[in-house]
Amino acid sequence: MKQKVEDLDWKNLGFVYRDLPYRYEAKYKDGEWQEGKLIEDSTLVLSEGAEILHYGQEIFEGLKAYRREDGKINLFRPDENAHRFALSAERLAMPPFPEDRFVEAVKQVVLANKEYVPPYDSGATLYLRPFMIGTSNVLGVQAANEYTFRIFAVPVGAYIKGLNPADYIVSEYDRAAYAGTGQAKTSGNYASSLLPSVEAHKNGFADCLYLDPREHKYVDEFGGANFYGITQEGQFVTPKSKSILISITKRSLLELAKKQGLNPVERQITLEEAFNMKEAGAMGTAAVISPVGSITYEGKKHVIYSETETGPVTTKLYNELVDIQYGKQEGPEGWVQTID
Repeated sequence: MKQKVEDLDWKNLGFVYRDLPYRYEAKYKDGEWQEGKLIEDSTLVLSEGAEILHYGQEIFEGLKAYRREDGKINLFRPDENAHRFALSAERLAMPPFPEDRFVEAVKQVVLANKEYVPPYDSGATLYLRPFMIGTSNVLGVQAANEYTFRIFAVPVGAYIKGLNPADYIVSEYDRAAYAGTGQAKTSGNYASSLLPSVEAHKNGFADCLYLDPREHKYVDEFGGANFYGITQEGQFVTPKSKSILISITKRSLLELAKKQGLNPVERQITLEEAFNMKEAGAMGTAAVISPVGSITYEGKKHVIYSETETGPVTTKLYNELVDIQYGKQEGPEGWVQTID
């Protein structure tokens, strides 16, 4: 059933799927991408032999549209999402969707569903989910020769509500293999994190923190977000690894941290060093920035800054990033595209 805008409680949306009126679809066939268009049907019809159902050729993205105070709508670095989507496609042996068409399709979906972009100051956004799947019939292990690309939109509240410190546990599982598909945004990486996440939630934790898959010595990332820390010397550090997702939020925060004099760097971070950070947090499109209250490892809890209060560096980074996204502050050139 289509979601009626008048039925939405903007301040209590949650992070759940809703069927909006319009989405974008394009097909890949005979070696080229066909012309795409907006459609109203939210269903997909697949053959039982479709490649996605057997060998998992699937990639996706996540980005948001923000209602400004003047009523216009901002997109935050959609060109970066388009580029990461293309990189993910190449890693999964899929035909990249043209990056300029990706950005244009995102804009079409936002404008077609613009009444569902939450009001300014509601704390909510319009989340865009582009994805691509292999649809041709296969039996042996091989890449598909036909694909479907879609973008749908959903009004959402915060994935992690506000700057409230959360508790995490170090997982005994690996999320992705070194030099595997960890740098691609593909469903298999997230499927492998579901069991650890379920177990973490049962034990009262927000999510898992994964270590590097080769030595289990260095911090990689959380189940749904990247990790950052503020050292005792005040430096912004974030893991560098071949098994973690290329994060647009992380790249943005590295620039903002440099502007704020935090001498940011990507490098390996040992677990012991993470325990001794002055501040730490999770960062991503859905999470934005979420402070880490504690990290539990082998039954021992390590508190980072505070379990009840957010550190000053995290607060300042969060405020600047969000102000740029909502148009309250001008960001670096090209970061924001305003539509409507």
